[in-house]
Amino acid sequence: MNYSGKKILILGLGRSGLAATRLLQQVGAIVTVADSGNSEALQQRAEMLRGEGVRVFLGEESLSFSLQPATCNLQSVRYDRAILSPGIEPTSPLVQQVIACGVPLVGELELAYDFCKCPIVAITGTNGKTTTTELTVAALLGAGLKTMACGNIGLPFSEAVVKSAELDVIVIEVSSFQLETTDRFHAHVAVWLNLSPNHLDRYASLAEYREAKLRIFRNQQSNDIIVVPKNFDNEGLPSLIAKKMTFSSLDASADFFFDGESISYRRETLLEMIQTKLRGAHNAENMMAALAVGVALNVVPQKMVNAISQYRSLPHRCEVVMEQEGVLWINDSKSTTLDAMEKALQSIEKKRRIILIAGGKNKGSSFSSILPLVQERVKEAILLGEMKGSIAESWHGVVSHQVHSMEEAVQVAAAHAEPKDVVLLSPGTSSYDMFKNYEERGNQFKKAVLQLIPFTNDF
Repeated sequence: MNYSGKKILILGLGRSGLAATRLLQQVGAIVTVADSGNSEALQQRAEMLRGEGVRVFLGEESLSFSLQPATCNLQSVRYDRAILSPGIEPTSPLVQQVIACGVPLVGELELAYDFCKCPIVAITGTNGKTTTTELTVAALLGAGLKTMACGNIGLPFSEAVVKSAELDVIVIEVSSFQLETTDRFHAHVAVWLNLSPNHLDRYASLAEYREAKLRIFRNQQSNDIIVVPKNFDNEGLPSLIAKKMTFSSLDASADFFFDGESISYRRETLLEMIQTKLRGAHNAENMMAALAVGVALNVVPQKMVNAISQYRSLPHRCEVVMEQEGVLWINDSKSTTLDAMEKALQSIEKKRRIILIAGGKNKGSSFSSILPLVQERVKEAILLGEMKGSIAESWHGVVSHQVHSMEEAVQVAAAHAEPKDVVLLSPGTSSYDMFKNYEERGNQFKKAVLQLIPFTNDF
């Protein structure tokens, strides 16, 4: 679509919405922005954009548009297209008004795709997306390719895409929310890491959530590549003509295989896990997926090994905060699903007992499915957030304490921890009931831990 002179409505003024606005301004579009929020940060962005001639409507004002199907106008303007930010739910009144009026609606991911000048690597999955995206970029840069990471990882695709002409490939972390509103989006390499129940407060079922993620394969051709687990179930895909590369920590017939100690490519050992700064089978799978992307782009695997081995995990992902008096404190605030919690628990040495801090926003999932592992590995559970009561009920037989704040959770953990214990923050669900995001949750945990007692932190 040629956006010059077109009247475009941006729904949402978060980072993606702002990036989309900037991109459209550069190509001469006439942009209006609407966001039902009205925070101080949004007001500051709105004031800045209004100074540049952009119409911005916040809060109740954003819902006061005259958007009737009969007139199909919004403040007396007929819009050519609406761009949906990933954080805005399609069921929100604002979005429903736009849909009722018949304004074509696409997501920020689809908008940016229209401007991309290089091949795309797109990475999705319930868990491990960000780590794999970072690993992939590190591996490709180590092999001499020009690339960068964007998307759900933090830097919006609409902001990064202006540099795409200078890149060999661009690596995008994509969520189900972003994929929902794609139509023409085409990934040369599409990576599917895993699937487990998540966002069931937004999706009616796991099948609906899966369907949104499967859109990552849409529009792929026979010269494209998919990177998937060996046991990937392609049910629901009408056709899958792209070439396939597989990885596994269970099936040695996969292209990339982790045997518990080393990663091999077609039965030739590439690197030992002990050479890396990551631990756990889940991280081995993330590394294999990143290596597979490189091979899909015709990179010799050995050229990526050094970069992979030097990669350090990002904050809030099984991040060691400190070890004091024999107690190891680990921040895994990025654990927003039960699958992530399971992987975190399994990554702890079995000789150590675990005090688990868990709970948060109710996303419609039950914690009962993970009970056998919790009973096996967890000494005591400290529960907080909206789900603390329901988790305590489902984890019958597990010693648990319900608390009201992260500071209290840390204090209770400190009172019960003994040498060789691990205090693990791995909530298993989202943070939005008590915190702005998982980063704030993890930072509050780290702050409380570091203020607990005087110590010398060697990490």
